Parts: sequence; structure tokens; C-alpha cells
Amino acid sequence: MKTLEFRDGALWLLDQTKLPLETMPVVCRDDRQVADAIAQMKVRGAPAIGLAAAYGVVLAARALASSGVAGEGLIARLEEALERLRRTRPTAVNLSWALARMRALILANAATGPTELADRLLEEAHRMLHEDEEANRSMGGLGAELVPDRANVLTHCNAGALATGAYGTALGVIRAAHEQGKRIHVWVDETRPLLQGARLTAWELKEAGVPCTLITDSMAGYVMAQGGVDLVIVGADRIAANGDGANKIGTYGLAVLARAHGIPFYFAAPTSTIDLATPSGAHIPIEERNPAEVTTCGGVRVAPEGIAVANPAFDVTPARLVTAIVTEQGVVRPPFEEHLACVVARAAQRAESARAGA
Repeated sequence: MKTLEFRDGALWLLDQTKLPLETMPVVCRDDRQVADAIAQMKVRGAPAIGLAAAYGVVLAARALASSGVAGEGLIARLEEALERLRRTRPTAVNLSWALARMRALILANAATGPTELADRLLEEAHRMLHEDEEANRSMGGLGAELVPDRANVLTHCNAGALATGAYGTALGVIRAAHEQGKRIHVWVDETRPLLQGARLTAWELKEAGVPCTLITDSMAGYVMAQGGVDLVIVGADRIAANGDGANKIGTYGLAVLARAHGIPFYFAAPTSTIDLATPSGAHIPIEERNPAEVTTCGGVRVAPEGIAVANPAFDVTPARLVTAIVTEQGVVRPPFEEHLACVVARAAQRAESARAGA
């Protein structure tokens, strides 16, 4: 199955809560079901949830068109759907970025008939999916230049095809290096509390034939101290204007360890993950998730009843610990504030040219 696919009038998602033991679809036929799938992490990864939300807007528009809702009523109901989807996960900026694109199209076509508007929204969602894969493959090629032959790479959480429309961001870089014939090995952090590394990244790398070894999060420092890591590369859910980046909880600790051991640390993320409106990591909202994710593992309780629990889903790695940020527009190095603004502007110009050409 693909991570997400729109077919037969519905959004088909690969249920990532079931992997690697089961490959099961989640079929979403309205925007509420898409919102639930995002909130429950059946679809996850910043680019993937943005794309899923875009298709959620399509489902809302189609349902309203079928019900005969039009005019101002249609716009108001679509605004409700946009807000419902936006509330699901606050940290990943790709979600609000994708919804902003859909909202702009809705407002630009407010006078259009409901069915035609739904069709245009579907075209836009398809366009975003295509752009995502193109960006990931471009990032993979650019980032692979940073990976030497025989490198030992450490990654955290899952930033592969499962977290995107296709190919992956951080894992896209690893895949591209492997496809170029580089003899690489990947250390896979298990990524507590939901084990996205153990369940998803290890599964993807095995499927791709990339040599890998699973470790617990607490083993990373030991492996670095033994000289077993040449670089760290991770995805990101939001990169602030100054280069601070939010990623899965535990990423900040890896960046500190990498700096202590003289190991380069890279983010790999599309320009849609760069939020120039957020000046620094201190302004990034951090999602707090259900305590049960920490007190249980695989459905089995591992902590005493009634224990207080903190469960932030993300942490922020300061720009001073980041060697470079791999984007589809190029590898960005310090000073990040200046260079990130340049790549975002370049991406906007290329998108505008592509739309004009179409």
C-alpha cells in the first residue's frame, strides 16, 4: 500500500499504528474521519499529515456539494472543516501550510459552483502530493552528497515514505545514498514512547535492503563514544526562521551528543516545513499527548497506576547544534536566518513559474 492515496471517492491511508505486524488500510470518507486518523497517528509525519488534511478538505467539499450546499453557506462549512483538521496536531507546520493553500483556493473560487470547486480542490491536493515526491527525491540527491561511502548513519523517529507522500526526507537521503551504491549502515533509534523507529523506520529500511541495526534511545551516546556514528540525520516537523527545529522528542538530546562527539547533525525537510513566521524554537507549540502512551508499551502497562506523566511529542534543537538543513532547494548552512529565507523565496518563485506554465 501507499502511505496515502485518493481513490474510489475516499482517502486510503496505511494504518501506521498496526505496522510492522499488519498492513491494513484506513478508509476515510469524510473530513472528520481524516481528522481522527491524524489525531490518532494512523497517518503521521509532517508532510503526510499535511497531504492527508488537504484531501480531508476535498472530502468535505464533495459531501457539501452532494448535499446541495452552496454560496456563503458552503464557504462557512468549509471553514469549519479547515479548523477541525487544523486542531488535530499543533506542532507540524506542514498541516497549517497545506490547509492555507486549500483555503486560498477556496476563497479565490468562492463564486464557483460547489462541484467545480470540489474538483479544483482535488486537483490542488494531487498537485501537492506530486510536489512532495519531487521535493523528497531532490532532497535525497542533494543530501546523499553529505553521506560518505561506508558511513554509519544514526536516525531518530521515522522520516521515510511513511511520513511523506513518497520516498522520504531523512530516510530519502539514506535511500538515495544506498541507491548510489554507497555502502552505508544505519543505527535506528527505537523512539519511545510510540516506537516509530522500531516499528516503522526499521521496517522501511529492511524493505529497501539498507543494512541497519535497532538500538534503544539510551544507547545512542554509547554508540557515538565507540566511534560508531559518522553523521546524524533526522526529519523535522517545523523549522523556525532562525534554524531552530522541532522534531520527535529525543532529537535535542541526540544533537547535544553529536556536538559532544564532533559528529555532524543534519535536518532534512522540504521548504514547506520552514516557518518564517516563527522567529525561533521558543515560539513553536509543542504537542502534549496522552499519558497512556508512556505508561503502556504495546498495550501492556509498564508504570504504576496514578503516576504523574509528561508526554511532550516533540522537542526543539537549537540552530547552534545544527550543521546544515537539507531542503529540495539546496543544502542550507549558517547563517540560517538569511539562507532559509532565500530557499523559501526560491521555492515560491519556482512554484509560481510552474503554475504559470500549467
